[in-house]
Amino acid sequence: MLIKQLSIFLENKTGRLNEVSNILGNAGINMSAFTVADTSEFGILRLIVSEPERAYKILRESLFSVNLTDVVCLNCPNKPGALAKALQILSDNNVSIEYLYAYSMGESANVVLKPDNLDHCIAVLQEHKIELVRASELYKI
Repeated sequence: MLIKQLSIFLENKTGRLNEVSNILGNAGINMSAFTVADTSEFGILRLIVSEPERAYKILRESLFSVNLTDVVCLNCPNKPGALAKALQILSDNNVSIEYLYAYSMGESANVVLKPDNLDHCIAVLQEHKIELVRASELYKI
């Protein structure tokens, strides 16, 4: 149920995001989901990719500061209140979320989240019958 996510430290200057996408694209690695958190001087690009371990190696060889992190991805209906319901369940069960990002595809939405305790988060979501997305499903999107 764990998904591997790349976290890449980027200087906040023109072309750095493009450089990452070119490196991965030239290697035939697909980016399924991503988000950028930035300040005036740097940013952290978080990516879900088709081949996370290979992407990690390629980016390290290209001198990027990159980490692999385990995250969870849940699937919920793409309708008002669906995410709030899932987040309430997590909150009621003392699962703290460090960050999350989401994307919708038609009738459903995938939500990538980094909880403080991965195992507890997965157990709570499974107990409440919230659909978890497997890595193989997410990487082929």
